[in-house]
Amino acid sequence: MKLGVCYYPEHWPKSRWVEDAQHMRRIGIQYVRVGEFSWSTIEPTPGELHWEWLDESLDILHSQGLKVILGTPTATPPKWLVDRHPSMLAKDEAGRVRGFGSRRHYTFASLEYREECRRMVTMMAERYGHHPAVASWQTDNEYGCHDTVLSYAEADLAAFRLWLAEKYGTVEALNKAWGNVFWSMDYRSFDEIELPNLTVTEANPSHRLDFQRCCSDQVVAFNKLQVDILREHSAGRDLVHNYMGFFTAFDHHKVGQDLDVASWDSYPLGSLDKEPLYTEDEKHTYLRVGHPDAGAFHHDLYRGCGNGRLWIMEQQPGPVNWAPHNPTPADGAVRLWTWEAFSHGAELVSYFRWRQAPFGQEQMHAGLLRPDAQEAEAAKEATLVAQEVKVLAESIGLDADELMSLPSAGKVALMFDYDACWSLDIQPQSRAYRYFFWCYRMYEAMRELGLSVDIVPSNAPLDMYELLVLPAQAHITPELQNRLNSYQGVLLAGPRTGSKTETYQIPENLAPGPLASLLPLTVERVDALPEHTQPAVSGRWGAGKLKHWHEQIKTELPCLLKDDGGNPVLMGEGRHYYLGSCIDNTLLKASLAKLSEVAGLSTYYLPKGVRVRERGNVIFAFNYSSNTVVFEPQNAELVIGSMCLGAADVAIWKKQHHHHHH
Repeated sequence: MKLGVCYYPEHWPKSRWVEDAQHMRRIGIQYVRVGEFSWSTIEPTPGELHWEWLDESLDILHSQGLKVILGTPTATPPKWLVDRHPSMLAKDEAGRVRGFGSRRHYTFASLEYREECRRMVTMMAERYGHHPAVASWQTDNEYGCHDTVLSYAEADLAAFRLWLAEKYGTVEALNKAWGNVFWSMDYRSFDEIELPNLTVTEANPSHRLDFQRCCSDQVVAFNKLQVDILREHSAGRDLVHNYMGFFTAFDHHKVGQDLDVASWDSYPLGSLDKEPLYTEDEKHTYLRVGHPDAGAFHHDLYRGCGNGRLWIMEQQPGPVNWAPHNPTPADGAVRLWTWEAFSHGAELVSYFRWRQAPFGQEQMHAGLLRPDAQEAEAAKEATLVAQEVKVLAESIGLDADELMSLPSAGKVALMFDYDACWSLDIQPQSRAYRYFFWCYRMYEAMRELGLSVDIVPSNAPLDMYELLVLPAQAHITPELQNRLNSYQGVLLAGPRTGSKTETYQIPENLAPGPLASLLPLTVERVDALPEHTQPAVSGRWGAGKLKHWHEQIKTELPCLLKDDGGNPVLMGEGRHYYLGSCIDNTLLKASLAKLSEVAGLSTYYLPKGVRVRERGNVIFAFNYSSNTVVFEPQNAELVIGSMCLGAADVAIWKKQHHHHHH
């Protein structure tokens, strides 16, 4: 594992640059991200290009042996460019222009802006494509941040009409696919179709879903334009984008297909405070360390988006500035987050940022250095991790690069599908239901059982997994159905699986649609509940409550859990199981433990707040609780830490006598 940092030389006097680079080396940093917000510094006025500062900065970093991740500056086009192309600005759902004065002020669909990006990225790639410091490129920055995937401007309407014509061929086919006979919504031509905003009441869900898909495809195309230029002028460099956590508005898997590595920006405290997923109790318990599964879920998700390659491009080093409340991390939390990323396969963890800015919107966002250039707390933890990486490598007889090649895949797969997410959230039926929340809670239960998980797209190969969970795969394509038919492991399908067609209609044979061939059952009715109504559930596999979504199912399958009226909640036999309700954590853990047993996987009881992950013959344990806990795996030798893990502590073991396993 390598450590990195996000650095803004343009924010500081040149007289600091050499000292900055030397200080980075002293801490143990090897990678430095530069440039992603620097357009106005590079091109202060049209065609007047100032590259000297960037030349000098890259040369200084290179002279200290640091490798650079160079960012394309397209997330922040300068004022003169926006004034030249006002139609590049996005519009919100109410039709208001989203103007200049912060960042991400463009719509992905703007062809004018894409041409400006082509010009800038080409110049950068030609100039720095073979610079000895440049090891990698980051395209843009945080696609979709600040709700910027959906835009309702003229450029978006033009793109949408083209997209629809390409998908459906004729407007008659579109009318049929969308069910436009309902409420007389029929169209005579693609030019009559508007965007699904500013309607009197809810727009047609098929219309909304296709618009979301179209906007997602604009992100893919915008990214691909930059990728093609960088591949041409900077061959052999890793191309990467920094995705965000808890963010599903575009298909990250599709963007990831064009890149070499997936990275994401990990802010455990900011997200705990801000995300509606978490309960008040969780926010209180994990205030200074973050939720125990927030980092892990995204590491596993984005490892799947990067074909097994994962970086953390921005790691929270101290208080952030953008959540409703911004506490300081616990002592040791930054070290915990860094090691946990490595345990999930991260090749690089890069802290955001080098030195806290004294100006601008993020001046209260901590860095490794304070605004006065003295080390902040996180610098000491980063220094320690850099030393511990060497200790781990030596103790298992590998060099630091070989450490990277420890296997990071899990034995259990959870299918996460962006299209399913959009589909089910368009008509949640209960406001308490969110696809992402449900996937996260299933993942949390797996992790509490000590399982190592891969989060996979719906087109992933499945044969290497003993257990496959589909939390809510709304639409089962014929291609996915074929792979499920031939899958030899244990399958659990969750509520709402197979409940929609590709164009958002109810399947003729009702849910679970085509999956009924493997799971003979019919969802006859749905009870969509408010948060305060949680019926009791019990049966051979446990007891607890259900919430949000409760299907009334007709089936001959054996029932392992039933509701208080005796209706099936969890049913199945052999290798195929169906869960018809969102169930609480107690029941999720009990059910997944039983399914793991059926699949031949061992699970173990972990103390509250403790998580474990394995990579090859290395076992990692993390304590998110504020108590000291005792955890000791069998047949393993302690390498780092202690079997008594204090608050925010990490312990690492090497398995004994397992050299024949690879």
